[in-house]
Amino acid sequence: MTSPRTSAARRIGGHTGTREIDEQTRVGEVYMNSLIQSQLRLALVVIAGTVIGLGSLPLLFFLVPVTRTVAVFGIPLPWLVLGVVIYPVVYVAARIYVRNAERIETEFTEFVGRQ
Repeated sequence: MTSPRTSAARRIGGHTGTREIDEQTRVGEVYMNSLIQSQLRLALVVIAGTVIGLGSLPLLFFLVPVTRTVAVFGIPLPWLVLGVVIYPVVYVAARIYVRNAERIETEFTEFVGRQ
């Protein structure tokens, strides 16, 4: 043997996380359920934040009557908000979701790969 680590313990037949998942063992199932739960939690948080943020606009227009009559550049504020402002909000929510989903998947891959 030419390796300087000839006395180091070898992992022969060790079970890695990816192997557990590929073989569909109980441990692999737990790993996958953990990933799915993390992704679901993220999706629900982003959806809830977006729905609360955008869903509060009609409430704002109802509770503050002046917002119904204000015009910006000749365009009524409700039309401007509902026709223009919603799109950047949805885009930002989507970017937040994608960035965090990729982070969760990267952390999962690193965790499973070093098992």
